Amino acid sequence: MTTLYRFLTADDTSAFCHTVTEALSKGWALYGPPSYAYDEANGVMRCGQAVTKEIDAPYTPDMKLGAQ
Repeated sequence: MTTLYRFLTADDTSAFCHTVTEALSKGWALYGPPSYAYDEANGVMRCGQAVTKEIDAPYTPDMKLGAQ
């Protein structure tokens, strides 16, 4: 078993919530609490959420994590 890790980031909009929801629907699990920070350069709040997933394949650096 291999544990994959992704950190999803985007502006704090409903689109980000949909990105996280899509990852959850594909078997990814939340890993820790979400994070928020003000992006002063662009004048928006940014958010991030770590997710993990167990797969039955070895990890390789060329693996497209979002496609897993």
